[in-house]
Amino acid sequence: MSDTPVETLLAELEEQERRLVLSRFTHDDAWRLGSLLVDMARGRGLPVAVAIRRGAQLLFHHALEGTSAENDAWLERKHRVVERYAASSYLVGRRFVARGTTFEESSRLDPGAYAAHGGAFPLRIHRVGVVGSVAVSGLRQADDHALVVEALEQFLDEDLEQD
Repeated sequence: MSDTPVETLLAELEEQERRLVLSRFTHDDAWRLGSLLVDMARGRGLPVAVAIRRGAQLLFHHALEGTSAENDAWLERKHRVVERYAASSYLVGRRFVARGTTFEESSRLDPGAYAAHGGAFPLRIHRVGVVGSVAVSGLRQADDHALVVEALEQFLDEDLEQD
């Protein structure tokens, strides 16, 4: 994704958000999605922290070996971007870049509280809207984002098979 022209990348990220919409999201779903992400990361030897929020409530958190409290701080900052913009933290950051600036320079938000770096994705329910977010921290921002998207795709596929 990193070598992709910004306009193409924006279109791809926006398409992901249109496509990755849930029919529901329960506490048990948070456990299943979080566990899926942890299993994927563990199987690949990725040092990441994973968190899932529904509104203000933290429903899932796990930190794999090689992570630190710094990853938790990144998770919180990315979650706040999703909450504020109702879009993935990567998409928000890339939109600022497409306008010739950065999130930190132009958002007027405290960079100590908000991070428009890849890794947090909105949990959007069909006909409801954004109810929370799932986030990963520990890799390059495009890789954090890609891991979350891959997990959401698999999670949605598994839900379709069960219905």
